[in-house]
Amino acid sequence: MTSTAPIGVFDSGLGGISVVRQLVHDMPHERVLYFGDSAHAPYGVKTPEQVRELSLRIVKRFVEQGVKAVVIACNTATSAAVNELRDLYDFPIIGMEPALKVACDRGHGVRQRVIVAATPLTLREHKFAALMDRFKEDHTIFPEPCPDLVEIVESGQLDNHDLVMHTLHQYFDQYDLSSIDSVVLGCTHFVFYREYFRELLPDTAAIIDGNEGTVRHLGVVLESLGKLAPEDAAGSVELANSDPSERIATLSRELLER
Repeated sequence: MTSTAPIGVFDSGLGGISVVRQLVHDMPHERVLYFGDSAHAPYGVKTPEQVRELSLRIVKRFVEQGVKAVVIACNTATSAAVNELRDLYDFPIIGMEPALKVACDRGHGVRQRVIVAATPLTLREHKFAALMDRFKEDHTIFPEPCPDLVEIVESGQLDNHDLVMHTLHQYFDQYDLSSIDSVVLGCTHFVFYREYFRELLPDTAAIIDGNEGTVRHLGVVLESLGKLAPEDAAGSVELANSDPSERIATLSRELLER
């Protein structure tokens, strides 16, 4: 596998394009192949077995395309499939998990009150339970499943301000937001809502996602293997999706350029 081989990035739909944007920004010389599985979205309400099967199928496609690494740009698919994929393949497979450690570390020893917004499956899986167990004694953590936020992105309604704010209020009005230290965006779809969350939350609350940390980790791993693209390489992004409609193709490009 050469250093100019592409990096495969996949998600249950269009949310992972937020990770591709970070990757292009931080590692501009890399070739990126993105695959969104919008025909089967959302993953967050499926069984772990269904998500594993879909993830295995996508990575097999990437292998045929000669990738040097895969980023699972989906917290749900990471929870369900990352261990099995790492057992099967010897190239780097970078997963994602809600950036709860980042949120808790912000307190520098002071107890933090953190909402983790994610899909139902991410919050149900053992991987998140183990992550939460590491922090729940010293911090107050509120897991909040937000499945409708995935659907709004997938249906191209991200610019419908009234719909988005109404949906956010349905999930978050149960909390005293003035007492919340941070909200963790535990789904890559949710990163597209950052400005809406800023409108919803008091200025004192931080909004945290795992995209930057994930891309940084990918860079460290590729560098350690001597697989970073050379600095004279022209980076590129190819977008593919299991939903072949022009609507999804157009929406994918719009989200990439957003």
